[in-house]
Amino acid sequence: MAGVTNAAFRQLCAEQGAGLYVCEMITSRGLVYGDHKTAEMLRFADVEEVRSVQLYGVDPAMIGEATEILCEQFGVNHVDLNFGCPVPKVTRKGGGGVLPWKCDRFSAVVGAAVEAGDRHGVPVTVKTRIGIDEDHITYLDSARLAADAGAAAVCLHARTVAEAYAGHSHWDAIARLVEAVDVPVLGNGDIWEASDALEMVRRTSCAGVEVGRGCLGRPWLFRDLADAFAGERTRTLPTLGEVAAMIRRHAELLVRYEGPHGLVDMRKHMAWYLKGYPVGGTTRHALGTISTFEELDSLLATLDADAPFPVKELGRPRGRQGSPRRKVVMPMGWLDGRTLDDADLSEAEMGVSGG
Repeated sequence: MAGVTNAAFRQLCAEQGAGLYVCEMITSRGLVYGDHKTAEMLRFADVEEVRSVQLYGVDPAMIGEATEILCEQFGVNHVDLNFGCPVPKVTRKGGGGVLPWKCDRFSAVVGAAVEAGDRHGVPVTVKTRIGIDEDHITYLDSARLAADAGAAAVCLHARTVAEAYAGHSHWDAIARLVEAVDVPVLGNGDIWEASDALEMVRRTSCAGVEVGRGCLGRPWLFRDLADAFAGERTRTLPTLGEVAAMIRRHAELLVRYEGPHGLVDMRKHMAWYLKGYPVGGTTRHALGTISTFEELDSLLATLDADAPFPVKELGRPRGRQGSPRRKVVMPMGWLDGRTLDDADLSEAEMGVSGG
């Protein structure tokens, strides 16, 4: 969700319903080295009473210092360690979703973050995938190590690194994890509707769910989720006019937090918001190139405000999917053993979103 879950989008989602809204992932190295882009990503919305940050790192000392900075300088209330990135430029250096294979380094990174967080009363949670591929499963070991290191909860994106975002996630793995550890388990993967969240909890007994791609262009999903967990059945089906109002609100928030560039950032959201609605290609293209509120308002005014929600889109995947990878790219000899010792993985943080 890099480039999506900034302060503006988190506020928009928070206005719809209850929940914890996590900042887009930042790197420990970028934060410690004072990277400008990383600091820019640590803006928080007016409504964020609980400041939650997703942190990525491969070095225990660096991750500990970064957690300290987040607590002391940014007033963060929750740190979520991300060990799920499947991007080849990260995994080929030993980072992201392949790092949990190295039990000693994984445990040390989690422990360093927990130790720093404990000094400030800030809980640390951990998010992982099932494993590298079907022959190299790590999630049970990783969750136990995270719990032993003091993590407050673990979240499982129930796909392997090789699967990336393809196919349906394996909810049965979430159920096995619930039975394996004593800390709360959150489930992630294929939550497209509130009914999916309820079904995941029913089938796995997980303590809660994490939503990623399901909210792209659909911040009202959190209204449905909040109602669902409160025992109410709500399915928000906005007309195109209501979606246009949401687009306008999103654009206003982006400009509030990012300045004029916020309208440029708004462009990528248009296809997600308009998915399935009767909007012509020319208008879609124009909305994807806006630079001013005048252009935005003029284009939104041309939409058929009464056009109903395209129900055929319910329950369908959103955002990137792609195909499973034949091979996960890793450092030479990575799978030869489960320990890493003091090997330098710093390049696994270079060029990653957040610095």
